[in-house]
Parts: sequence; structure tokens; C-alpha cells
Amino acid sequence: MALWIQAQQLKGDALHQMQALYGQHFPIEVRHYLAQWIESQPWDAIDVEKQQEEFKAKRLLDTLIQELQRKAEHQMGEDGFLLKIKLGHYASQLKSAYDPCPMELVRCIKHILYTEQRLVQEASNASSPGVGLTDGTPQKYQQINQAFEELRVMTQDTENDLRKLQHSQEYFIIQYQESLRIQAQLSSLTSLPPAERVQRETSLQSRKATLEAWLTREANTLQKYRQDLAEKQQRTLALLRKQQTVIVDDELIQWKRRQQLAGNGGPPEGSLDILQSWCEKLADMIWQNRQQIRRVEHLTQQLPIPGPTEDLLKELNATVTDIISALVTSTFIIEKQPPQVLKTQTKFATTVRLLVGGKLNVHMNPPQVKATIINEQQAKALLKNENTRNDSSGEILNNNCVMEYHQTTGTLSAHFRNMSLKRIKRSDRRGAESVTEEKFTVLFESQFSVGGNELMFHVKTLSLPVVVIVHGSQDNNATATVLWDNAFSEPGRVPFAVPDKVTWPQLCEALNMKYKSEVQSDRGLSEENLVFLAQKAFSSSSNNPEDYRNMTMTWSQFNRESLPGRNFTFWQWFDGVIELMKKHLKSHWNDGAILGFLNKQQAQDMLLSKPNGTFLLRFSDSEIGGITIAWVAENPNKRMVWNLMPFTTKDFSIRSLADRISDLNHLLFLYPNQPKDEVFSRYCTPPNCTSDPMLDPEGEFDLEETMDMARQVEEFLRQPSEPQWSGQQS
Repeated sequence: MALWIQAQQLKGDALHQMQALYGQHFPIEVRHYLAQWIESQPWDAIDVEKQQEEFKAKRLLDTLIQELQRKAEHQMGEDGFLLKIKLGHYASQLKSAYDPCPMELVRCIKHILYTEQRLVQEASNASSPGVGLTDGTPQKYQQINQAFEELRVMTQDTENDLRKLQHSQEYFIIQYQESLRIQAQLSSLTSLPPAERVQRETSLQSRKATLEAWLTREANTLQKYRQDLAEKQQRTLALLRKQQTVIVDDELIQWKRRQQLAGNGGPPEGSLDILQSWCEKLADMIWQNRQQIRRVEHLTQQLPIPGPTEDLLKELNATVTDIISALVTSTFIIEKQPPQVLKTQTKFATTVRLLVGGKLNVHMNPPQVKATIINEQQAKALLKNENTRNDSSGEILNNNCVMEYHQTTGTLSAHFRNMSLKRIKRSDRRGAESVTEEKFTVLFESQFSVGGNELMFHVKTLSLPVVVIVHGSQDNNATATVLWDNAFSEPGRVPFAVPDKVTWPQLCEALNMKYKSEVQSDRGLSEENLVFLAQKAFSSSSNNPEDYRNMTMTWSQFNRESLPGRNFTFWQWFDGVIELMKKHLKSHWNDGAILGFLNKQQAQDMLLSKPNGTFLLRFSDSEIGGITIAWVAENPNKRMVWNLMPFTTKDFSIRSLADRISDLNHLLFLYPNQPKDEVFSRYCTPPNCTSDPMLDPEGEFDLEETMDMARQVEEFLRQPSEPQWSGQQS
């Protein structure tokens, strides 16, 4: 009842909209006197599209009638007498209207409650900006559902008008046949005696004149009915197109964008179930309206009446066909993308799905989907509708798959399980472009018909760009191309255009997303980490984040040009860090034990103020995928910060970081002041553990392979001269 109390407080246009919900189909008095009962019933639990749930609707209708009758019986006094009669009348009226179709009552009350809730919420939001939705549903979802309800009402309205038109036209034809019969009778009067002929002729002529006058008026009325109906259908199609734009051009595009960012480590793109339900509702309503237009066309052919309706109907037919074609072609999508770094001769899987397949009964004759790999130029030509028949840039094995309908989920999809790229044909490269910068895409095509072969559809969709490699050593650079494309491409772009330069904050967002995803950590890159990366990227010494806010980085700076004094690019260095972390040091990063993003000078400044034996872990400047230990110790002459030669993935596959730190007796405290055993002991290999990677098959230490770091450091620290392996380039 709380909703009805709030609805009564509405003002202005909102109040008029609320009042317009009521009428003979559902009197506002019934809403008022049964408010508590109406709001407490499970209307939403009834699916009006399922005929088997009609018994629930019938039960609610019967209870509604009983509640009204009970309310009427309890009215007392002079005013109560009139209300008693009125409520009793409403009970009889509702029973008569909805007994043959109780589902319509459910539809009606659902629409009323939903609209009231929307109007109350909008009024509440207007008076209290920033207040969240009471039911927790995103406002855009409410708007979409409200538009669907409006479309349902409009479609039902045109259906009712169409039936009236059909009945009126049938009666018109009967009366027209009657006028022909009178004309035939007049023609047969010549055989009668003159006196009788005159008497009959006068009577027949009078009836004929009256009937012809009626037929003329009724023909004009029918023409107006047709015109009004066509104009209503125009408005319905306009709203359908608008709703389709919201769902396909906004919501579905956003889902595809999330899918693309998920390729960079962003959050999962989310289920397609809501989108599919919306697309299916669209398909259902578009098809209903198409059938209505076809029926009006049929009525027009049955009884041609000169006027503008014929041209309008042709326009409506073309419009509704265009709308459904756009829906079908837009909802043929890739649910699971192929790998974006695609290695030849390697198995991969992908899934395509038609979101409206179940609703349009496409699965009754399951279509086949074919996959082809094409290059950037072929993709451009395809989107321009240029003839690219049989063009491909390689050969995919197992590239045909039949779409299957899954009854439990109502989805129609093709799951390619064992695809493999046998060979690739590369195009001529431009300038400095390498093979790992060349983008391809997998084209999926299918063909099917709907409505008893009334409409034929040739659908196609392109995968996200893929970079084809033939060797694992190319993976690093190919990943850079994919990351840049996923992060910075625009929706609706010409394949596969991306900006050549982006702002540093944009790149930071992409790097952080990738890092957290690959390392599987909630601990991302801090502002200090990003400043360090900016210093490396731009060869800068500034520690102020604001200095980098408006700076831009080009693709060449990212992964074509080597860093100053190095033989690797910025991305290659960063990707090396990611590989090292995710394979060996993930736990230590999550514990906060690795500072990582520091240069040698920063490490020295931090350690010199700490007690001897304090150490930290930082990524090597000089070696891809290396991490070094820096520590402060007393030299015969002065306190110094020392740097071990960097450890790499190869080293950690032999002996873990925790074990190596345990071996080094001069390492006492992890910066700033944590005893090292508190941080690393739980990750150390237990003594005498036969699974220790330090042990060879005979169970003995391989000193040459493991390099007894503790002994070497002891010797190193005793040397008065400058160390030979202090990692000056580390």
C-alpha cells in the first residue's frame, strides 16, 4: 500500500500520467480500495508468455473479485450505499472482461504497478538528487523495461484496432454483396407486370440509395481506419527502432568493449543472458508488428480503396524488414573470442552465438557457421561491402560448425572446439612494422531463413584483431600489439585503426590492468610505481606525478625503439617483469615484500639510513625479467649499498627466492625493518626435503648449478677492493 500512498502525492504531469493508467479496463477506485491487497500479490511471479501459468492468473482474478465483493458488502451508511453499488458493478465488469483471458489482468496490473513505481522514483530522484534506486535495479534497465511495456501496450492497441478494421471490412463486404443483390433484383423486374414492377422498383431503389450512401460513408471510414492504423504502426516502429538502438548500439557495444578489455585483464564482460532476453523481446515485438502490417496489406488487397494507405504500407513493410534485418545481423556475435596471439599449428576454441536464434526458431533448420582468417585490408573491404568472396589469408582446419540449440538456456550457438591455423599468408609490411604488428581477424559467416523462408539472412561477424606468430619468442611483441589495440581502439573504427600515441594516464591504466590480471593480485601499480615507469619511459628524473599527467607516449616509444643504452623496449622490460612475477614471485608481491619499481639510486637513498643487513628487492634495469637484491653493509672504509647480479626465471626454477635469501647470512631485515625470517621462512624449502629443486636425482647439492650464494657473499664482503660482480649495470 506504500506505493499507492506515494502515487497519490504525485503532481503535475506525473499525476496525469498516473491517472491515465486507469479506465474501464481497470477502474482507479478498485486500485484505491484494494491497494494493500493488490501490492501484496505475486504478480511478477507469473510469466504471461507461458500459457501453463494461466491457472495462477485465474486464481488471482477470482480472489480480486471476491475481495471487491467483500469490500462492497462492508459499506455502510448513505455514502456507503452508493459505493456498495459501484464496487459490485466493478466486480461484475472485471469478471466479464478478464474471465476469458486472465493473463490480460496480470499484464494490466503489472503495467500499472511498474509505471507507478517509475513515476514515484523519478519524482523522488528529482527532489533528492543522488538517491539510489530503491529496488537496486540500474535506472537504464528500468528505462529499457518501461519502453518494452510501452511497446507491448502499443502493439496490443494496434492489434485491437486491426481486429476492429477486419470486422468493419467484413461487414462492409457483406453490405456490398447486399447492394449487388439489390441491383440484380432491379435487373430482373422487367418480367413483372407494370404495376407490381413500379412498386417493387421504388422500394428497391430506396434501399439501394440508402445502402450506397452507407457504403460511401463506410468506405471513407475504412480508409480512415487504415490510415490511423498505419500511422500508429509508424509510431510503434519508431519506438522499436529507438529501443533497438539502445540495446544493440549501446548495451551490446558496451558488452563487446568489456569483452575487449577483458583481453587486457579487465573484469569479465558478464553474462549475455539479459542482453539475449532484451533482443528476444525485440525480435518478438518486431515480428508481431510485421505480421500486423502484412495482415493490413492483405485486407487492403481484399478491398482496394483508393488513397495514400497503400504507399504508407509499402514504407512500413520496408521499415520493419530493415529493423529485423539490423537486429539479426547485429546479434550474431562472438561469445568466446579466439586467442588474440594465435600460434600456427596450435589448437584453439571459439564460440559464436545468435542472440535471437531461439525466438526466431532458426534452430528448426540449424545453420552452419564457417570461419575464415582475413587480413586488415580484407576486413576493410568487407565492411565497405566490397566483393571479398573466397578471399582469405590462411587456412584454418576444422573451420565449419553447425549451430546447436540448448533447450535449458535457450541459446543458439556454434562451439568450434578443435580449430587450428595451418598456415598464414602475410601482406607486405609498411616501414618499421614487424610481423608481430600485423593484425588479422577471424571472419564467421552463416546463412539462414526465418518465417517459412520469408526472409533470408546472410550474417557475418569479425573477431577482435589477432596477431599470428610461428614461434614462442614472438609472443612478447605480439602481446604488445594486442594490448595497445584492446586498450585504445574506438567502437565502430575502420579495421584496425588505433591512435599512434596516447596520454600517459591512459597507458598507466592499461599497464595496471594487465599487471594485476597476469600476476593475479589485488595489489596493483601504485602512484610511486607509475612514476618510476614514467621515468624509464621518458628518460626523466622528475618524481612529481603531475609532470607526466599531460605527456603522451607513441607506439614507437612503447615497443619499437629501445630504451636509452639498452637493447630492449619499454614494453619488453615491463613484460619481463610480469613474466617473472607471475611464474615465481606472485606470493612475495602480494605480501608486499617486493618493492620492485626502484632504480639503483633510489634503493641506495632508502637503505643508507637503515641498519646494516637491511635489504630490498628491485627489478633490474639492465636485464629483462631480472630482480636484484640491494643491501647495506659495512665496508672497511665506509658503509655501502651493494647489488647482487640479477636473478631471472631460470635461476628461480633452480632455487626459490626465499631459499636464496635464507642462504645469505648478511641479509637480516627486509626494508624497512622486518626480520627476514618473518617474511620469507614460510616459503623456504624444508630441510632434507627430497623435492627440493636444488637437489640432483642422487639427492646431493649441485654446487655448480646453484652457485652457493652465501659462501660467495662471505668471500665478497671480505675483499677490500671494488667487487667484480656488484651489479653496476643491474
